[in-house]
Amino acid sequence: MAAVHGPILPAHPSPFRNAQSVPHSRLSSLTLGQSGFVRVPYPDPCAGRSMSHGSVDHGANVAYGVHLANDENPYHPFNSQIKWEVARWAKLRGATSTAFLDLLLIDGVSEHLGLSFKNANELNKIINYKLPTGRPKFKREQVIVVGESFDVYYCDILECIKSLYGDPDFARYLTFTPKCYYTDKDQTVRLFHDMYTGKWWWNAQKKLDQHCPGGTIILIIISTDKMQVTMFHNKSAYPVYLTIGNIPKEIHHKPSCGGHILLAYLPTTRLEQITNKASCRQSLANLYHACLSHVLAPLQHAGLEGINMRSGDGALRRCHPLFVSFVGDYPEQLLTTGIKFGDCLKCDVEKDDTESNTVLDGLVALDQGNLAFVCACAAVGIKPVIHPFWEKLPFANIFQGVTPDGLVKHLLAWLEVACGAMEIDARCQRLPPNHHIQLFTKGITTLSCVSGTKHAQICCFLLSIIIDIRLPNNLNAGHLLQAVQGLLDFITETLQLLDEALDLFHENKLIFVDLGIQNNFNLPKLHAARHYPLMIMLFGSTDNYNTEYTEWLHIDLAKDAYRATNHKDEFAQMTRWLERKEKILRHQKYVTWRLTGNDPAPLHSHALDALAHNIHFPFRRLPVFHKVKWCSVDARRCITYFALIIDFCVGQVRVMFTFPPKSIPLLFPPTVHLPTHLAYVEWFTPFPPAADRNSRLYKLSQSLRRGDTVASIVPVANIERSVHLIPRFGVMAPREWMSDTVLEDCDTFWLNLYIDRYTFSMFR
Repeated sequence: MAAVHGPILPAHPSPFRNAQSVPHSRLSSLTLGQSGFVRVPYPDPCAGRSMSHGSVDHGANVAYGVHLANDENPYHPFNSQIKWEVARWAKLRGATSTAFLDLLLIDGVSEHLGLSFKNANELNKIINYKLPTGRPKFKREQVIVVGESFDVYYCDILECIKSLYGDPDFARYLTFTPKCYYTDKDQTVRLFHDMYTGKWWWNAQKKLDQHCPGGTIILIIISTDKMQVTMFHNKSAYPVYLTIGNIPKEIHHKPSCGGHILLAYLPTTRLEQITNKASCRQSLANLYHACLSHVLAPLQHAGLEGINMRSGDGALRRCHPLFVSFVGDYPEQLLTTGIKFGDCLKCDVEKDDTESNTVLDGLVALDQGNLAFVCACAAVGIKPVIHPFWEKLPFANIFQGVTPDGLVKHLLAWLEVACGAMEIDARCQRLPPNHHIQLFTKGITTLSCVSGTKHAQICCFLLSIIIDIRLPNNLNAGHLLQAVQGLLDFITETLQLLDEALDLFHENKLIFVDLGIQNNFNLPKLHAARHYPLMIMLFGSTDNYNTEYTEWLHIDLAKDAYRATNHKDEFAQMTRWLERKEKILRHQKYVTWRLTGNDPAPLHSHALDALAHNIHFPFRRLPVFHKVKWCSVDARRCITYFALIIDFCVGQVRVMFTFPPKSIPLLFPPTVHLPTHLAYVEWFTPFPPAADRNSRLYKLSQSLRRGDTVASIVPVANIERSVHLIPRFGVMAPREWMSDTVLEDCDTFWLNLYIDRYTFSMFR
């Protein structure tokens, strides 16, 4: 929901008949291509083909119902809807066992609800023994490293893959073969988005066809991130998550959709008994790889020979699960690859897109003795890791599959020194509200443990708030703006523009040296930015493998699970709690299917100028609306629509209303078709012919005519979307301005192009 009092971009018409619109040269060229994009399927029709089509009787939900053995009651093993709803609430809404018991002990509650369970233990028994398994159960095994055993909690990875692949909610969205998309009929400009559009799958399918034709590749994406489960007591967890690239990224974006699955909890020991720091780090690395090798071992045979798997619609295919990508921050990348700090994980790999033969040859030297092994690993540029988990995985190239990490943390630190923490926070506190962004009412410089989501939110307004700011020694702020713009423009749509954005940063980065912030730019993350185009061409756009998703998963699959324990032997309790939760979620899908008769349908995603002068309104009150719901729009699909808009303008909606039905015949003749919902809009000035030279943002002001604000009444249907205006703060943000009233206090604004990809694509 968006608040009414926000700037809105109407589609048409604008009150400025002769205004010059924003240049659309680049936009028009993209539109012509996208209106006739070409899809090129994989040439071998046998790839991804089903071996047999399952009938309705083989559907995942029907197979689930067979285990329940009750065709009459959709809620079985619960006797009624109320009993099922209470059980679902108890397990999914965060109530502790004690709180649930206290509720049931209230006199008359259990009797009136007719519950067959009187406490949490009895409910747990029903879930444990009477509900079919939703997702694989956890196993507890020990891995021995340096003569010490460590517990590893993990699920069978093949069963996890079958669970995701066979989920009936995903059946209609799964992709089984790679495809190429082009923007033109000559196939000169290629599109990359989901993983099936990347080159990796296409190349891997060719190799697999040489070894075992007719197979379906399941793209395995592994992500890890060690994290704290408590603010105090220093309790930590080391979860490993799994997803498959056959599921569209739109599902991965939402943890509530269940597109990820918890694969394992790795040991969190620090090996403090090893006093030598180098030996301790090496032992921790060996422990990490030994645990993951054990968890991922089934992929070695299944990846080459394949296993028969049924998708949610019942179709049977021979599937080959292949490790594709590892998602983690920079320390995790170093731990996974064995590369030394500061070295590039990819530069030596680009010469060979298929396999890192040199590194594997070095790892073989382990059989020649410790000294020979250490020397061989040093020669190929990695640490002496004993049997890394990716060593024997078929078609795997860990150096190619490691995804790059972001630079926002460095950029924020640089700007804090350059512009002053107090001034940056003051500007953040005075930003107008918008439903696209989070308001940081206490500023951004004092934030700790900043997640990827918050970094993304900060990037939405970072460039706008440093315009006109005064730098020390009166240095030219233009270079600072262009350097920041270069890093932020990494959300651009083409690989060529991606390189141009990075070049813009490098052309202006010396401003940070002049400010005394940096002596050099030998930053691994900055160097890794050069590899973004290669990653996108191989694996699709970067939101296929974003570390932001794991941060959300921590809440559902680690922190909430830990809170449900008594904090003693917590991992055994966490895994049991997660198993029960997954059973409830799976049963909920079955109940929905039984009640609706089929799987849930997929979610899918002009006018009037009223001239009213000297008119007597036959009413004193109007029905008004205080909120409006905006639908999320994909930037790629809507560029064509925007190319048709010739003249538009930004306005601030003051009220949305409708006329009383009895008054309409008194105001308008019968031939006039009056829209149901109208909006009173106060306009801003037309877009200037060109954006600002340094920031490339458009400057707007409140539109006045003889001292009065220019306003119109327009149909709500003509309002295209919400936009965000950043006040022009000047050298120092006026301290009397407030976030709620800044749109009235300030008279000049910058149009925020970074609010979302849709707006960025339109105005860049």
